[in-house]
Amino acid sequence: MKREEITPALAAKLMETAIAQREKAYVPYSHFRVGAALLAEDGTVYTGCNIENSSYGAANCAERTAFFKAVSEGERKFAAICIAGGPEGSDPIPCPPCGICRQVMSEFCGPDFPLILVQSGTDYRIVTLGELLPEAFTLQGTEG
Repeated sequence: MKREEITPALAAKLMETAIAQREKAYVPYSHFRVGAALLAEDGTVYTGCNIENSSYGAANCAERTAFFKAVSEGERKFAAICIAGGPEGSDPIPCPPCGICRQVMSEFCGPDFPLILVQSGTDYRIVTLGELLPEAFTLQGTEG
């Protein structure tokens, strides 16, 4: 799916799901909640939230949670992801994925993969994985 193929109705559906996932986050250390809604090419939506751990390194981001859930169910083709993040008790703020999440996305998605970043309950912007991760490291080499 290309960025321009994401309709306002689709974005709204994914935003609603990602915002709801924020409430399921386990964040006793950072108090920064993130929810994700990952759209597979077949229309299935896989969800994720961030899950912290006292050892910090054992924590998992919302985006990777969604990808790992989808892949563990046999899914390999993805159309878009929506990410809603921000401090507890606040409205969402733009929350681009961390470097590890970007790398995981590049394992399954090309540089034109769209990411919907929630800016509020109703506002968003769309970026591509290639914009966030230029010259990605892949099995085939780098993509530029």
